[in-house]
Amino acid sequence: MNIITKILISLTVSTLQIHATDLPNILWLTSEDNGPHLGCYGDRYADTPNLDALAAKGMIYTRAISNAPVCAPARTTIISGMYPTSTGAEHMRSMTRLPKEFKMYPVYLRELGYYCTNNSKEDYNLAKDGQVWSEGGRKATWTNRPDKDQPFFAIHNFTVSHESQIRKRPHQQIHDPAKVRVPDYHPDTPEVRQDWAQYYDKLTEMDKMVGDKLKSIEEQGLADDTIIFYYGDHGSGMPRSKRWPYFSGINVPLIVHVPEKWKHLASTDYKTGGKSDRRVGFIDLAPTLLSIAGKKPPIQMQGHAFMGKHEATAQEYGYGFRGRMDERYDMVRSVVGEKFIYIRNYMPHKPYGQHVSYMFQTPTTQVWKRMFDEGKLNEAQSHFWKTKPAEELYDLVNDRDEVKNLVKSKEHADILKKMRKAHLDHINRIIDVGFLPEGEIHSRSEGSTPYEMARTDKYPFKRIFLSAEMAAGLSPWATKTLTAYLKDKDSAIRYWGAMGLLMRGKKGVSMTGKHLEKALSDDSPYVRVVAAEALGKYGNKDQISKALETLGQIADPIKNGCFPSMLAMNAIDHLDDKAKSLLPMIESMPQVPEGVDKRFQGYVGRLVKTTTEELKGQQ
Repeated sequence: MNIITKILISLTVSTLQIHATDLPNILWLTSEDNGPHLGCYGDRYADTPNLDALAAKGMIYTRAISNAPVCAPARTTIISGMYPTSTGAEHMRSMTRLPKEFKMYPVYLRELGYYCTNNSKEDYNLAKDGQVWSEGGRKATWTNRPDKDQPFFAIHNFTVSHESQIRKRPHQQIHDPAKVRVPDYHPDTPEVRQDWAQYYDKLTEMDKMVGDKLKSIEEQGLADDTIIFYYGDHGSGMPRSKRWPYFSGINVPLIVHVPEKWKHLASTDYKTGGKSDRRVGFIDLAPTLLSIAGKKPPIQMQGHAFMGKHEATAQEYGYGFRGRMDERYDMVRSVVGEKFIYIRNYMPHKPYGQHVSYMFQTPTTQVWKRMFDEGKLNEAQSHFWKTKPAEELYDLVNDRDEVKNLVKSKEHADILKKMRKAHLDHINRIIDVGFLPEGEIHSRSEGSTPYEMARTDKYPFKRIFLSAEMAAGLSPWATKTLTAYLKDKDSAIRYWGAMGLLMRGKKGVSMTGKHLEKALSDDSPYVRVVAAEALGKYGNKDQISKALETLGQIADPIKNGCFPSMLAMNAIDHLDDKAKSLLPMIESMPQVPEGVDKRFQGYVGRLVKTTTEELKGQQ
């Protein structure tokens, strides 16, 4: 190493050290699977004294959202500062990469002089490129930094409130189930009341853990130099919250405390003990951290800093999304405003309550579905188990449980139009790659990344998006156009053509059966699967036979890959008793696909188990 290099390195290190003395510590306390069911948010049933105290000396956000209503995509949004719908990472426990020149936010913080620790959850849908954290794992904490004068950024994540914990039995009840508020969409049964009460019990346990960390900061003399964030990672673990981009699924508690010394870095609307309805989301956390540290967020970050030197203008809307949830496919986008939420369903033929095996372990899910099958639910409670409308609009002020869809209300026509436009502007701005079948997100971006691919002619976004809009618009006059889509040179447009005909049910299939039969020989397995599902569900006897043969050929994950297999197994399951002839094949089928991320290798097996049980039950 020559003398000039040594001098440059010395100057760089000195600059970082000098700058670091001007940086606050930042502590993130996070909890899993809980909405703003806290005392400081006005919930009188909650028992959360430590978070209430933090809110009293900080500020709460009432319109904070996780963007995704489930953990891995939500956490992926945070780590990248980019929408997973633009990076190809929207599907639960998928795996892709960022472009080489893009960095995860801890890398930027470390370059600025921070010691960055994560205790202990990662679970991203984006592969890490090199070292991201200074330290990770269950022993990672700010006290491990080698230089005690070095500023730290530390995450401590509490899992005690996770969905899996609210259904553990036996359980020593603390909150009285008789006093719990049951949302309008849930049936009022002992099982539902116990699950909700246990959820609140777990929040009380989590609150104590938060208190312990806050006490450590105080005892170590760090309170005056530490900005503290607390947030939940998405809505509650109860069904129809987690996994759905309703407000109940993406609204999270967010409390920010800025000590006096660092008040110049607080948001312009910061008020001690106050609250803000500013629309902020996980997409905004990475740019906000960099802004606090004095760095202008890089241009690829799609959020807006709401604190620090580079605080951006407050945004009118926040944006949510839903892709594949574990083993079940869906596609939903949502827009959150000050008073309303708009939801756009691109697969309205699928019910909200698809059978996600993990969700069905919760007693509430089980009793709720059983009561629906028995015809014992009212309209608001039944909605979850039915197919979806193309659009939804809910008044968050007057309809806190989001059960009164205002899409057809003339009084709200202007609001609907405005929020629909916001949705369209957003997906065009970020170039949403979720309009591709999941497998094509990966195949089209081979040798590159989905983000980069989306900005080339490999992804004719406007044409593909138009086909999805036409398919999911449910207009009966679109049948002719959808049939023409089946002949398009782009497989994604053919996919949406078949999907649109499937959505139109028996009438759509009867009008276009010959075209769908031809699609059973399409080059794309995704087109073949959707065409087969349409014919299998609504076709004649001969068409059903051809459809089953096609689905049986594609279902094997070893021969065809994970993504075609999962789509085919979903289609088979949707055919109910019409798929009985495939039972022997399904029972003998390999259940663990090769060459995919191990975090979701079990999803094919879950589909096999569920479908087998259902088909045997129908014999």
